[in-house]
Amino acid sequence: MTEPTHSPLTDTESFDRFSLPDASGRFGPYGGSFVPETLSHPLRELTNAYGKAKADPAFQEELDLLLRTFAGRPTELYFAKRLTKRLGGAKIYLKREDLLHTGAHKINNALGQALLAKRMGKQRIIAETGAGQHGIATASVCAHFGFDCVIYMGAEDMRRQALNVFRMRLSGAEVRGVETGSKTLKEAINEAMRDWVTNVRSTHYILGSALGAHPYPGMVRDFHKIIGEETKRQFLHAEGKLPDEMIACVGGGSNAIGFFFDFLEEPSVRLTGVEAGGRSLEQGDHAARFEGGKLGILQGCKTWILQNPDGQINPTHSVSAGLDYAAIGPEHAFYKDRGRIGYANVGDEEALEAFKMLSSEEGILPALETSHGLALGFRRATELPKEQAICINLSGRGDKDAMEAARLMGVSGLPEMKIQ
Repeated sequence: MTEPTHSPLTDTESFDRFSLPDASGRFGPYGGSFVPETLSHPLRELTNAYGKAKADPAFQEELDLLLRTFAGRPTELYFAKRLTKRLGGAKIYLKREDLLHTGAHKINNALGQALLAKRMGKQRIIAETGAGQHGIATASVCAHFGFDCVIYMGAEDMRRQALNVFRMRLSGAEVRGVETGSKTLKEAINEAMRDWVTNVRSTHYILGSALGAHPYPGMVRDFHKIIGEETKRQFLHAEGKLPDEMIACVGGGSNAIGFFFDFLEEPSVRLTGVEAGGRSLEQGDHAARFEGGKLGILQGCKTWILQNPDGQINPTHSVSAGLDYAAIGPEHAFYKDRGRIGYANVGDEEALEAFKMLSSEEGILPALETSHGLALGFRRATELPKEQAICINLSGRGDKDAMEAARLMGVSGLPEMKIQ
């Protein structure tokens, strides 16, 4: 496990979080839109539609209603009493996004984008998924609205997340396996983009994280910032103050930027994102972009990417399918430069230990993605005094990971779920 580095912002480095991204989709040097000409029109169409929707109270009212009645917001802030006692340090609170319909924060963004698709007159939805949580959120939303739905998923991720594949198909989605490359999230995004190029008139692409070409990074963040807004109100009610540190796992970074956004201008709150340290920090063994990456362009935006000296994308690895991606969202890169968000990484074994510890101490089964943030949070709790408090974003539940975790732990005699 590597520790995050933090340096406080000076007065000359102050910023207005609501000014980002700028009109071209830039977060300082990051972000933008680097796409073929065939995608320029649908991206402009989406940018215009989202701009109008943001200014339309009726859109927000409909979204708020769906978030309450379909998704299950607000989610609870939970004090992990037994875990806090066992670790003996700072109080540990969990923001329970795992309690949402479909089991993760992904439903926030899926609902928002589905409403945009409805406004634009699109009846066909495509999406990519790694861990399957964005896929099942999209499939569920499409069933609700009556949209046709196609989900692209790497063949390796389909093996690891067989339960979610079955759930997507039960919800009426067509799940298309991708057999190229590493057979994980990067390849699934490639196939989704190829589909979109071919079917731009009828199809909207619900991208699942705060990355890709403008307007996706800022738009996805906006649909998830409700996480941090709720957390601030709930924490002030529970403790009478803000948390001393907030921690979230970071793949593309949607759960983390939504969790952190309302606290960016709260200098007393330490913000920490946790990447996948994998088996080791050797090339190809991890997905820690800030540990072994460099500036580049991937799948529509400029950000930190794991790539070799020739610019070819490095293979990645993580025990969690949702963190197994070579690039990080551009807004994270922006705040990393400014020292406002610190980043660490946690390896596979540490994440599995956190997965087991939360399950046994609190009876809450976390996603393997979330377990990376938990692992760092548990360590930080032992380092901080008892009067301080940590809040960890419990971004998803671990039902989907139970069989894979059992396999990794060497548990025998369990049935194998196979997919076609």
